Amino acid sequence: MRIKTVANQSRFSIKVTKMNHMENQNHTAVTKVTEYILMGITDNPGLQAPLLGVFLIIYLVTVMGNLGMVILTHLDSKLHTPMYFFLRHLSITDLGYCTVIGPKMMANFAVHKNTISYTCCAIQLVFFEIFIITELFILSAMAYDRYVAVCKPLLYVIIMAEKVCWGLVVTPYLYSTFVSLFLTIRLFNSSFCGSNIISYFYCDSLPLISMLCSDTHELELIILIFSGCNLLSSLFIVLLSYTFIFVAILRMNSTERRYKAFSTCSSHLTVVAVFYGTLLFIYLKPKSSHIFDIDKMASVFYTLLIPMLNPLIYSLRNKDVKDALKRTLTNQCKMFI
Repeated sequence: MRIKTVANQSRFSIKVTKMNHMENQNHTAVTKVTEYILMGITDNPGLQAPLLGVFLIIYLVTVMGNLGMVILTHLDSKLHTPMYFFLRHLSITDLGYCTVIGPKMMANFAVHKNTISYTCCAIQLVFFEIFIITELFILSAMAYDRYVAVCKPLLYVIIMAEKVCWGLVVTPYLYSTFVSLFLTIRLFNSSFCGSNIISYFYCDSLPLISMLCSDTHELELIILIFSGCNLLSSLFIVLLSYTFIFVAILRMNSTERRYKAFSTCSSHLTVVAVFYGTLLFIYLKPKSSHIFDIDKMASVFYTLLIPMLNPLIYSLRNKDVKDALKRTLTNQCKMFI
């Protein structure tokens, strides 16, 4: 009887030891990550300096172009219309997510080991998603504005009242803030394990998900649903608006009226095609088909190049903006003379 009791105690002791060992292993595997290492665009030392120069120029042009558009549409009274009100906020969102990504990405070219803290990574992801989601719905609001201008010109002032314009801008900001905080909190409340190296040049949800220990199917599904709803719903508004616009243009008898109507939409159509095409390519692919090098190049395109191109497209193809720029520069020169 005594031998049996000793044997049971021995088995219990071994069981407790094994449990403690497993807990220690789990604790080691799910260590709290305090910082991440951003791998950047390339690890080729010979390309670091040239790329830093190229992206610094792109970033400076982006800041000057978008900031200039914000100031110009605010100063010139002839640009105080719904179209340029939306264009101003488009420039703000472009400037926003480019600034969230650009400086940190360029730092990767200047330092040997580009790290970002756990908190800063979460903050970067929050603001990036806020500006990107907001831009989607501002682009759809701009499409609706063009629809009203072309299809219902006599009611334009009534339909596109100041309160309506503010509602079409403030609502996306509030909605994007909610979605961004919800997704980021869900992501960063999950357990990270293994390597803290992000094979990307900023903190995005896709590379971060691949670093989670826990089951990611639910989180991937949530991100896919939100991404799909945001992209497709805003794109649906754009496509529906332009369907009505094209029908209205085809019904116009005057060639001059057709040209004028189409020219007011061409800049917006160019921006929409490039921006939505890139986002659909990245975020609506299944996880298995994601190749980070290709996704990385596509991300560089829409996070840095598109914000630089937008003000150039709207200024070079828009007579009102050119005239407003001339008036503003003339007035400023007169003040200094």
